[in-house]
Amino acid sequence: MVSRAPVLSAVLFDMDGTLVETEQHWGEAMAALARRLGGEMSAKAREQTVGTSIAVSMAILHADLGLERTEEQLLAAGRWVEDATAELLAGEIHWRPGARELLTEVRHAAVPTALVTTTPRRLADIVLGAIDRAFPDVPPFDHTVCGDEVPARKPDPAPYRQAMAALGVPASGCVVVEDSTAGVTAGLAAGAAVLGVPSLQELSPAPGLVLREALAGVGLGDLVDVLAARQAVDARV
Repeated sequence: MVSRAPVLSAVLFDMDGTLVETEQHWGEAMAALARRLGGEMSAKAREQTVGTSIAVSMAILHADLGLERTEEQLLAAGRWVEDATAELLAGEIHWRPGARELLTEVRHAAVPTALVTTTPRRLADIVLGAIDRAFPDVPPFDHTVCGDEVPARKPDPAPYRQAMAALGVPASGCVVVEDSTAGVTAGLAAGAAVLGVPSLQELSPAPGLVLREALAGVGLGDLVDVLAARQAVDARV
């Protein structure tokens, strides 16, 4: 009996550090804030902020500096970092290796796509504008979900579940492409197969997760293989 390849219902992409080289802008802004506060953010603390919300990042940064802050002070610090990051995002956007080619192949195959990012909408739209200009013939995404549009942020599965619902696709047919532990955790918890491509943060193996060093050379067939690997894990449970 010949087994059939699984049907790829949709591909859900993270943004910062996965599709585009924007994660370092957040790092630059947080490093600048740390200096304003009279300290230096450690490499370990920076790694812990990858893929998290601005609120979580601010808590990590201030704890790293040994500073106690009120909720209002943390919110103000978060707004400062967002504003500083917005200025950096206004410059040229650089694609992660292989990301543009993979997204192009997925779109030409008419597979539904979504962008699912923890970045707030006002900042994500700056990057999305640049991504849209790279796809003049077909919109790169059928739906986008930003960090300030969900009831809970990654590593909670809510953002990916929201995207799946908007696309009208089952989790069992979805592949999530992520670079962070928070994103991978969210994708797996949402029931999707996950392709992990680490950038600033090491990713640990997990059932349903396929790891690659980069998206360069990854094509539609590879995403189907990622989905098949997740379905094989689920079949053994």
